[in-house]
Amino acid sequence: MDSILVTGNGPLNGQIPIAGAKNACLTLMPATLLSDEPLTLTNAPRLSDIRTMTTLLQSLGAEVSSLADGRVLALSSHALTSQTAEYDIVRKMRASILVLGPLLARFGHAVVSLPGGCAIGARPVDLHLKALEAMGAELELKDGYVHAKAPNGLKGGEVNFAFASVGATENALMAATLAKGTTVLKNAAREPEIVDLARCLRAMGAQIEGEGESTITIQGVDRLGGATHQVVTDRIELGTYMLAPAICGGEVELLGGRIELLSAFVEKLDAAGVSVEETEAGLKVRRKNGRIQAVDVTTEPFPGFPTDLQAQMMALLCTAEGTSVLEEKIFENRFMHAPELMRMGAQIDVHGGTAKVTGVDRLKGAPVMATDLRASVSLILAGLAAEGETRVARVYHLDRGYEHVVRKLSGVGAKIERISGE
Repeated sequence: MDSILVTGNGPLNGQIPIAGAKNACLTLMPATLLSDEPLTLTNAPRLSDIRTMTTLLQSLGAEVSSLADGRVLALSSHALTSQTAEYDIVRKMRASILVLGPLLARFGHAVVSLPGGCAIGARPVDLHLKALEAMGAELELKDGYVHAKAPNGLKGGEVNFAFASVGATENALMAATLAKGTTVLKNAAREPEIVDLARCLRAMGAQIEGEGESTITIQGVDRLGGATHQVVTDRIELGTYMLAPAICGGEVELLGGRIELLSAFVEKLDAAGVSVEETEAGLKVRRKNGRIQAVDVTTEPFPGFPTDLQAQMMALLCTAEGTSVLEEKIFENRFMHAPELMRMGAQIDVHGGTAKVTGVDRLKGAPVMATDLRASVSLILAGLAAEGETRVARVYHLDRGYEHVVRKLSGVGAKIERISGE
């Protein structure tokens, strides 16, 4: 099993290109199921999760081709052969549930296994199912599969989300595009990935208003066509690499970055003593003066502080001056990286959904183990600023969400290498 070896090596300087958003692309790909015409996605990230979604779509009979060194995905669902998403594929990735809405909307029936993914809490799919039921779907859970049908097609309805779930909003949004009549999504998620999906669906002929707000209105149409769409910048990769010069010192420009993708995150960086400057090509990040200052962080749905940057922010605060409190309000069981950071000398006290981090002068390299996607990169960031070597095991998590981590970080001066497993 591969591992990443990191050696603390001082300040970082240079440029890092930011890829297209994993979470956006994983939502855009199932949109092909809504139409029999081609969908082309540009600026696609090259990740194992994208390959998993490709395998899932191909298992349904969709055609998926990777072009331009993987940066372009050409998809077509003109000749699907199945409406069943099997467990062996779906179990690998939670985003697989996003094929349910499009299949049901276009064909009137679908069978989809309950999904898997990172072990960061229960993350039930009940909000997805309730949204589809509000549009007239008949659902049955049997043997670990969702059996869904709408013999006369989905019908417009009002969906009131108990929580602003990104995945449930995406599933409902796609399904509603082909429903008869008007669908209103209330307490909808507002993330940039939702906005990106709506823009793609509109290019395919959907009638959507209000994306980016808490209420989205969709007027169903009879059919959708093809489109070419550029995947939005990955704000989580962006935020992750913004933390690299904050932790190590130096100045790094993140190509393709935009502050509006991460306003709440940028505010916390500013309070911690990190400068973020817009440039023609992206964002330039450096420490303002001296040591990072402690700040308190509470994760929230967009436009709040992203849960997917909580682990990386904790790595920064491990060496801050003072004590920081991080409160996780999105997912339970998402502090599994804390014990690994403590192996490196961090002072962290976890109680339920709250972690108190008291900064130390310097972390020390140690063998550590990644527990999920974002935890894995947080340990790499910590290793960049630690004394000595840090070896991060189980980095297959990393491959799900970050392309070419070693290349990107070594390109700005980090001492980092991937060690092949036996």
